[in-house]
Amino acid sequence: MSIEKYIKTQCGLEKFKHLRKVADKSLIDKIRLYHFVIIATLRDIFK
Repeated sequence: MSIEKYIKTQCGLEKFKHLRKVADKSLIDKIRLYHFVIIATLRDIFK
């Protein structure tokens, strides 16, 4: 399953890649990543 299917904007994909890179450092960063994916998916679902 590819994230590009759910997050369709270029800036959203760049932000996802950045958050995925820093998510290994702490629990807060991992929560931020999950929150971003949920919100970005809901925003881009109809685009």
